[in-house]
Amino acid sequence: MAKLKNIIKQLSQDDFQNIYDQLMQTNAEKSADLLKYMYQDQLSDTKVMKELNVNYNAYYTLRSRLNQKIEEYLLEQIENPRTDLLKKVANLNEIVFTKKRTIAITTLKKLEKELLEYDLSNELMLVYKNLKKLYISDVNYYEYSQLYNRHVAYMLDVERVETFMAEYFKKYGSYSFSLEEDEKLELILLNKEIQNIYRRYDSETSHRLYIYYSCVNVFHRLFVEAEDELTDENIEPIEDIFTNMEKIFHRFKADPIYFHLGVVLEFLRFEYYNYYKLYRKSEKFFEEVDDSIGSLLSSYNGHTYGARFLFTKLERQMRLGNMATLYEENAGLFIDFESDQQNIPQYVTYVGYRTICMYYAGKYEEAIRWLNKLLNETNLKRYPYAHLDIKLLLSVFYGILRERNLLNQCLSSMQRQVRILSKETCIHAVQLMKILKLSVTDAVYGEAIEKAEKIKSLTEKLRKTVIPPGFSLLRYLKFDDEFAQKLTYKK
Repeated sequence: MAKLKNIIKQLSQDDFQNIYDQLMQTNAEKSADLLKYMYQDQLSDTKVMKELNVNYNAYYTLRSRLNQKIEEYLLEQIENPRTDLLKKVANLNEIVFTKKRTIAITTLKKLEKELLEYDLSNELMLVYKNLKKLYISDVNYYEYSQLYNRHVAYMLDVERVETFMAEYFKKYGSYSFSLEEDEKLELILLNKEIQNIYRRYDSETSHRLYIYYSCVNVFHRLFVEAEDELTDENIEPIEDIFTNMEKIFHRFKADPIYFHLGVVLEFLRFEYYNYYKLYRKSEKFFEEVDDSIGSLLSSYNGHTYGARFLFTKLERQMRLGNMATLYEENAGLFIDFESDQQNIPQYVTYVGYRTICMYYAGKYEEAIRWLNKLLNETNLKRYPYAHLDIKLLLSVFYGILRERNLLNQCLSSMQRQVRILSKETCIHAVQLMKILKLSVTDAVYGEAIEKAEKIKSLTEKLRKTVIPPGFSLLRYLKFDDEFAQKLTYKK
């Protein structure tokens, strides 16, 4: 919500009117009215919902779609002059073959300045290629030959870094589930390789490489290699990185990649302040990232690991005591999100997040359907501890609903898994399985009291047990008296 309000406040009167007119022309009157109310900034959200005659979910969906329309409009304002420039580059041969040499050189040099402003390295390479030919008999030939060679090398390095980034965040997803040292070493090497490529260039030339390196480097220092593990003496403080990234985005406002990467910067800021428990500062960025979580998960996998935000959001809501509100808002939050089942870590995280929200909303049957679909459609053999964790959560739902047969099947399967993995590494699982097994045993009145006390005692013991690091949905359950009661008294 903060993101949308912030964008709308910065709209000029002309931009506001253009967007408003477009919405009215496409019969999106409610979106147009929402834009007007937010631009005037005179009503609270509750009063806006009343004026629009919509409930919370519909309001959330309306906000999301309005945000998308505004971003499309703003991006179009960037793209129009950029598209004209690209058309000129596409006609370079026409200029070289039909214009006099002096006019052709002047035109190409003007194009060079415009392309530098938009940081279009591929197109700059074509301009230098033609200038090099035009100066073949001139003293300037060497200068443009060097510029051409440098831009070819730079373009290839940018492409390599983009590939390494995508590999890094794909590998991180796997590492976050396994915590294997081999995968951690691969992440360290990828981060180092990106750093080495970036440092070949001066800061003026390599601002794009700086942005890409920073996206990886900050994330790496928060979630892979702690600050005290780093050996590089020239490492830049993270808050300085944020400041420099913001300056680059401001300087190259016309760059569509930077336009989109703004949400990655906000995501990293939120995670950074949350990591160091500076919660008041982190709140400045929460809503902006939260509003964009669907696109962050769908479209930014080559630039960050957005699924991490789902865990941080659960931690935040548990800290604030607002877990029960998550289920309703998810309907609007993920309305345009399509999960990718091939991206197993992200898909499992997404389904896990949704089912934890269902748990706190009491939607146990729905959660069971989601988890069974996940287990049936996803091969988790590579991540045995994550597989066990998901089955434990599924068993909790079976236990709450007293699905004795299904629970016993799950418990039998998990007992085999625990034996393979070893009880020493699965102490929390063994204790939870004892509680679940006890929850479906029959008991007469006197025994029922004893059963309730035993479940409560085992739950207190489970609460004091440390869940091993790595992927775990159970970490977001509160093993308190309410949890014990859910497994004691039939729903």
